[in-house]
Amino acid sequence: MIRVLIVDDSAVVRQTLERELSKDPLIQVVGTAPDPYVARELIVQLKPNVLTLDIEMPRMDGITFLRKLMQHHPIPVVIVSSLAKRGSELAVEAMQAGAVEVLCKPGEAYSVGDMSIELRQKIKAAARIRMDLVRPSASTVAPTTRALTATTNKIVLIGASTGGTSAVEAILPHWPSNGPGTVIVQHMPAGFTKAFADRLNSICGISVREAQDGDSVTPGLVLIAPGNKHTVIKRSGARYLVEVKDGPLVGHHRPSVDVLFRSGAEYAGKNAVGVILTGMGSDGAKGLLQMKQAGCVTIAQNEATCAVYGMPKSAVEMGAVSSILAIQEIPNLVMRAAQRE
Repeated sequence: MIRVLIVDDSAVVRQTLERELSKDPLIQVVGTAPDPYVARELIVQLKPNVLTLDIEMPRMDGITFLRKLMQHHPIPVVIVSSLAKRGSELAVEAMQAGAVEVLCKPGEAYSVGDMSIELRQKIKAAARIRMDLVRPSASTVAPTTRALTATTNKIVLIGASTGGTSAVEAILPHWPSNGPGTVIVQHMPAGFTKAFADRLNSICGISVREAQDGDSVTPGLVLIAPGNKHTVIKRSGARYLVEVKDGPLVGHHRPSVDVLFRSGAEYAGKNAVGVILTGMGSDGAKGLLQMKQAGCVTIAQNEATCAVYGMPKSAVEMGAVSSILAIQEIPNLVMRAAQRE
């Protein structure tokens, strides 16, 4: 019997995989885990021969867990994820991290039955693998970035200053109610950002509110950075949240667009879209350059529609911008970029 442990944060997926795998008399599902932390304990207790592992999970993503597992307790792992399309960059990354097989969850043209047959075959093949021949090299154990190669939900980061309230009011009503999770730094004193968020919430189809420490950046929600507080993006597993914190002024600003954009480059990478709007000075230009270097789509408002062509100009001159658009053209490109696989 091949002892299998299923690791996936979806209870429905865990139940489906357990049912389908149990149809094979040579496979025994010895347990299921909703995240890598539970899986770690069950691996020690249940001693499975093969793991099925999702990528997008809370607390720790599957790729990070896979790297740790290959270092300390190498066993055959079959990745089962909607992100891991064969030949995709993320599938290649999973294989480099030590996965022996990669399988995409069922889509429109791929039924549960078809996937289950293939998964059972892959598990049987994985159980015969010599792990000493597939363990990752030392160079692939530690990631070079804190960002995942891909996540299902992309996020949008926006920075603005002088004239920015009008610019944000011009673009945000074009976000659909289930639009990408968005974080906005608008230079504004403490006490004003909540009223600004409430105003936006009243005119937008998407929910808008002032950010609080620990808020998740999820589809259908826009978070406005509180005045006099820095707001940054962090990653928990394959999900994003904000940290609202004190700290010194950065470029004479708190909140600082640069601080937000730098965190986006570090923790979201190409899963983020960066937008710099009207404003005096250069806040955000360096951070946007880091986002572009991390693979993000980066957008600047053009001079003709800017109240003050300072921040966008600095970003353009620094080579940080992939598209320069009139304010009315920005929402369409943001939505396309946020949906791009």
